[in-house]
Amino acid sequence: MTRPDRPAPDRPARSDRPDRPDPARSDRPVLLVAGASSGIGAAVAARGAAEGARVAVCARRAGALREVADACGATPYVADVTVRGGVEELIAAVLRDHGRLDGVVANAGTIRPGSLLDLGDEDWDAALRTNLTSVFLLARAALPHLEAARGAFVTVGSVAGLRAAVGAGAYAASKAGAGMLTNVIAAEFGPRGVRANTVCPGWTRTEMADEEMREFGGDLPLDAAYARATALVPQRRAATAEEVAEAVLWLLGPRSSYVNGATLTVDGGLTSVDAGRVPFDFTVTPR
Repeated sequence: MTRPDRPAPDRPARSDRPDRPDPARSDRPVLLVAGASSGIGAAVAARGAAEGARVAVCARRAGALREVADACGATPYVADVTVRGGVEELIAAVLRDHGRLDGVVANAGTIRPGSLLDLGDEDWDAALRTNLTSVFLLARAALPHLEAARGAFVTVGSVAGLRAAVGAGAYAASKAGAGMLTNVIAAEFGPRGVRANTVCPGWTRTEMADEEMREFGGDLPLDAAYARATALVPQRRAATAEEVAEAVLWLLGPRSSYVNGATLTVDGGLTSVDAGRVPFDFTVTPR
């Protein structure tokens, strides 16, 4: 794990931001956002900083991560959260630079589409490492420090982990596993003062979702593709990354002090729709 603005040192480098508060003199909470180089992670970082937290962001893409960090005043760390050693170094570096850890957002994610018979071993393994194993590694490394701070852990899941997603079995299974793992964290560490919850977004306008929409929509403009994909969503639109970030920050903060082991859908009502009633209200033509 390295800082994006210098060669890899023997140890992760201390932040060189001149305006970084002295951890010994600051009561501002420290928030670590994994998978923060774009989309929901970047929005959580920006909103967290705006609300007064000291924010650490990590991702594998150094250039994009630096842009996010510069935009909101966060401390960037280039790290692969699917690798045990990288996660342990990341947590150690955040503690060294900021002195404490109050909240962790496990947001790293990837989609490897394919039917169960077509899905390759490599795609399956990559989906589980990124969407599930990363949550385990972050939790294992961070929980002792969250316990000391009586902090909170939030996993960014997906409605695909709550409902069967045809053609996305690896993604759905890994997100479902991440949600259950988060519930286990809530059960095990609730008595120790740590809360753990899952946010499950529906379609959200992010860099990753844009790529899916271009493939789904073909020649359709991006807005039209989103409109078609969300036609059965009661709010008839996709979420913004900022709307999901608001839910994440609420779960990290004191206003959700008795919310633990919860799964919060941010999906415009999508998972409330009865699929068996859809033909009564819509004309649905299979693709």
